[in-house]
Amino acid sequence: MTLSGQGGAGRERRAAAAPAPDTLTPADRYEELFIAVQSNHVFADSKSFVDCAPRIEPADILAAYRAQSAAPGFDLAAFVHAHFDVIERPRSDYVSVPGQPLAAHIDDLWPVLTRHPKAHPPRSSLLRLPHAYLVPGGRFREIYYWDSYFSMLGLAAERHAPLIRDMVENFAYLIDTHGHVPNGNRTYYLSRSQPPVFALMVELAQRRGAVEEIRFLPQLRKEHAFWMAGGEHLAEGQASRRAVRLPGGLLLNRYWDERDTPREESWIEDVTTARSCERDPAEVYRHIRAACESGWDFSTRWLRGPRAQAEQQAPREHVRAASAPALASICTTDIVPVDLNAFLYKLEAKIAVLSQQAGDAAAAAAFAARAEARKAAIAALFWDEAEGAYFDYDWRFAQRRDCLTAACVTPLFVGAAEPAHAQALAATVSRRLLAHGGLSTTECASDQQWDRPNGWAALQWMAVRGFADYGCDALAQTISHRWLATVAAVYEREGKLVEKYALRRVEHDDTHGGQGGEYPLQDGFGWTNGVTAALLAEQPGHTAHDCKAHSEAPLHR
Repeated sequence: MTLSGQGGAGRERRAAAAPAPDTLTPADRYEELFIAVQSNHVFADSKSFVDCAPRIEPADILAAYRAQSAAPGFDLAAFVHAHFDVIERPRSDYVSVPGQPLAAHIDDLWPVLTRHPKAHPPRSSLLRLPHAYLVPGGRFREIYYWDSYFSMLGLAAERHAPLIRDMVENFAYLIDTHGHVPNGNRTYYLSRSQPPVFALMVELAQRRGAVEEIRFLPQLRKEHAFWMAGGEHLAEGQASRRAVRLPGGLLLNRYWDERDTPREESWIEDVTTARSCERDPAEVYRHIRAACESGWDFSTRWLRGPRAQAEQQAPREHVRAASAPALASICTTDIVPVDLNAFLYKLEAKIAVLSQQAGDAAAAAAFAARAEARKAAIAALFWDEAEGAYFDYDWRFAQRRDCLTAACVTPLFVGAAEPAHAQALAATVSRRLLAHGGLSTTECASDQQWDRPNGWAALQWMAVRGFADYGCDALAQTISHRWLATVAAVYEREGKLVEKYALRRVEHDDTHGGQGGEYPLQDGFGWTNGVTAALLAEQPGHTAHDCKAHSEAPLHR
């Protein structure tokens, strides 16, 4: 018996009874106080202030600041700490158990990373959710959209079905409430989403017996409308929000953000980037925010200018980053990404199937046609026959991008690839992206975290499943085996899983977590746990099952 029918009406009533969300962001609410706190580095991490919980009404705090800030000797830091509870990154009471196998460690982490609505501090930036959910860990104390799907992969035991159901219900609630799934459940994330994987979530939840996916057809259609908004009346060569009309009338999608201001959670970083160039700051901010919607924040994938090139004689993991373009050259909204359009193919195909089940033949036919048109576009626009790979498309310059990235596996993962393309892509990936520790994120090296030498769990999973689904079993097994060895090596030495890994030779002592990016390496870690658990289940004979923690390093949550 599935869980989908148990208390469904009550759950919907509870969601409907949730208080109307307060969508003002910290910058909206605190105005000049916000700018003062961020520009004066009251906190080392820009995210700290926007996650604070005010002790009194925010309007009263702003009024107090305006009344006091001009006084001689005013202490901004003292004022902030007097009026806000700082949600510090706490040390968990969970400690890695020496000698505990990797799979058991991951299983013990799910309760540590689970949050409940009753724990939401009032008047903070956290958007209330009706049900329990998983957070990634570390500085990421809220739900994240595409992370959550890959975390859910590890919730395979029957006892986890209620949590899977809760998470799907939460995402449906966010779509119903806000018209889309925000990047995360914070007010400052509301202006953007992340890769649209809700269709994958409900499919997974149905397979696990947690929900009936047809119940979520209205939310799937609403999410599709969000991504396509503004596209219907575009002329060729025009774009509006997330929709781009290409020559020939083809309507595809890009990443976007409704705001063109510095990200509140990375305010000082964005202001610094904009000041480093002569571009319109609003343009830079929009591109930066759009890259965050992609989940790939940040990567040479989104940058203009010369890309890092390999030395003729150097192994690819030692590609120099000296010639990599600066973040200020970012151009995300000029790019039609292969992965986004593959995910939207999956969404359209799922809506077609569920509409047919619901007896809506007209909608089923319309969405099936949309899906087929997008599948054809993926082959025509993104596929490069000479290179044997999918590349993003620069619609401003009407040409494919030239940096090979692991996003090329997404059409296989969602079933949108031509079989011949899958076989050719397997050869290209084996030659150009396969590293000693798994699948490299890009062919280009840089100091951005979504570039070589780093590897990310989500990309490993999509590659393993995508290549396996198209019969490229040897490559799928190789990526899975190497990734598990990388994760196991770090766990055995440090007693934890982290958000990204530098894909070094696993036998070397310097195997370690990933590098680069705006913030220190985070441990926890939601999607690494989920993907690793799922791959371990598929490879019962892998030596990673035998690795044990040698450390008692406490886990940050």
